[in-house]
This record gives sequence, C-alpha cells and structure tokens, in this order.
Amino acid sequence: MNNKNVGCLGIGMIVLLILSLLLNFIFVIANTTTVASSAIGASARLPKFEEGLILPAKDGSNDKIAVLSLRGLISNFEPGAIGETMVEDLKLQLNQAVEDSKVKAIVLQIDSPGGEVTASDTIYNAVARAREKKPVVVYMGSLAASGGYYVACGAKWLIAHDSTFTGSIGVIMQTFNYQELMGKVGLSTVVIKSGKMKDMLSGSRQMTDEEKEYLQGMIMQTYGKFVGIVAKERNLSEDQLRNGIADGRVVTGRDALAAKLIDQLGEVEDAYEKARELGKAAGAAIVRYEAPFKLGRLLRLLGKSDAHTTKIEVDLTRALLPKIEAGRLYYLPDFYAP
Repeated sequence: MNNKNVGCLGIGMIVLLILSLLLNFIFVIANTTTVASSAIGASARLPKFEEGLILPAKDGSNDKIAVLSLRGLISNFEPGAIGETMVEDLKLQLNQAVEDSKVKAIVLQIDSPGGEVTASDTIYNAVARAREKKPVVVYMGSLAASGGYYVACGAKWLIAHDSTFTGSIGVIMQTFNYQELMGKVGLSTVVIKSGKMKDMLSGSRQMTDEEKEYLQGMIMQTYGKFVGIVAKERNLSEDQLRNGIADGRVVTGRDALAAKLIDQLGEVEDAYEKARELGKAAGAAIVRYEAPFKLGRLLRLLGKSDAHTTKIEVDLTRALLPKIEAGRLYYLPDFYAP
C-alpha cells in the first residue's frame, strides 16, 4: 500500500471519528432535552402529528378525513415516532382525530402480518372506541392478516383489494429446542426451579405431554377471544367460523368478501369516499397524519439508547427483521413466524 492510499485511509478514519463524536454530542443534547421536557409534568400537552394533504377539500369545505397507517409487525417493543411505542403512536393518532371537530371520519390503512396478542388487542380496542365517536373505515393493503385483521374488526367498514392477503384467524407460539446440539458439543443445563412448570419452554429438554396440554389450553383460550370478536363484529356464527375459515388459513380479499370477513373490494380511493359518505362530509379534504421529523426518532429507529449514557448502539437489522421472541403469543400467519 503506497503512502497516498495510507493517507486517504487515515483521513477517512479521522472523518468517521469526527462524525461519531458529533453524533454522540447531538444525541446527548437531544436526550438531555427529552429528560428536561419530561420533568415539566402533567401540564404538558399530548404530542401532535402533522397533517399532510392527500386530496384537497371540495366546494370550500372545512371538513377533513384523517388517514392513519398501521404497518409492519404489531408490537409493544417497536419504537414509536412520537410515543414510546408504535401502539402508543396509533392511540395518539386516533385520539387526535377524535378530538379534532373538523375530522368527520377516519381511514385506517393496514398493511401488517399481525403481531403480539396484547398489542393487537390494545389497538383493536382503541379503534373500537374511536368508532363510537366517528366512523372508522379500514383499507387493507397487501397484507392484513391475523393481528392485522383482528385490529380491522374494530372499524365500521372494511375494504380490501381483491389481491389482499387477510384472515389467518389463529394464534401461534413457538420456541426452540437445542438439546441435541448441546449434546454434540458436550454441554448440559442444570435447572433449579420452584415448580414443575417453571421451565416448560426450555429448549434444553423435550417438552412433556402435560406441558403441551397446558400450553395448548392457553392457545385455545386466546384463539377463542379472537374468534369471538370476529363473530361479534362481523355478525357471523362462531361455530361456523371455528369449523371453517377460522382455522388459521390466509385468504385473498375476494375470498374474504365471500366469507363476509370484509364489506367491500376496492382501492384506497374507495375508502376515502366511503369515509366521506359515512362522515356526511362529501367535500372533506383527505389528510394523512405524519410524524414531525426529530433526530431522536432517527436514533431510536437505528438503535437503542439509555437516558444516562452517551453511548449509541446502531443496529441496521432492526428495521429489516422483525423481533419475534420465543414463548410469546402472536397473531401471525404461519409463514411469517420463525
């Protein structure tokens, strides 16, 4: 390597070091501001999303249709743009739309394979509460399966594209068994436990029949709630659901319409018009709720931080791979689970 190349490499390393120091400095300032802001107390107002115009109002109308988005894995561990989590973000958006007197209806665009049981149920309940105040129309994108469909059931009107994948009414839990692998490398575990069920998801041994039966009971209890909500919201027979389409299968939008899981096939523009109709606001503008840009948000998306440290850990796989955890209950189609 000649002196010129060495010099370029050295300059490059110095630039990277300066950028790293600058990022850490900015992060410390942003983090300090966040901590200081949180100390203001309950008098602080709830954070607000900005409005981006999709379609202008007609005939000088001041009415609006608010468009919200639910994308990706539904999880209490996914960071939010304004709130602490993506679940809190959607609750804030729903609340903002309900409290805005100019918003006459809400369109919730869902493009999600589902996710955690509790997170899905939390959002479903938030959508159902918003529906009591203003009409909520769901438009399903490429995928609104399992937990995504669970959330959709909270709306007043459900629209999907004929090629949408939806349904997948079911519950899944997975864990890993690495007993044979440990044996090959000469490792074993020593477990001290307070009860026979305490380590039933341990991957270091085979699960007993009693443990499988217990977990199956938990799964079916959660599944029962899912089916019950679909039956109630879609005015369908629970027995017919259990013995038919609610076996975990994914269906297209066209098949979902035939099974009465949705109300209409169409494009997103049809969802806008349906919201205008239900909200009795034919001339309403269509606006999308968008998070204002914040440096702290970018850092949270790329990595994780601690309020009392200046260290930044960057994980570029965070935005690419979903964080599916062994032992958690999920509303997910089987092809999405690991």
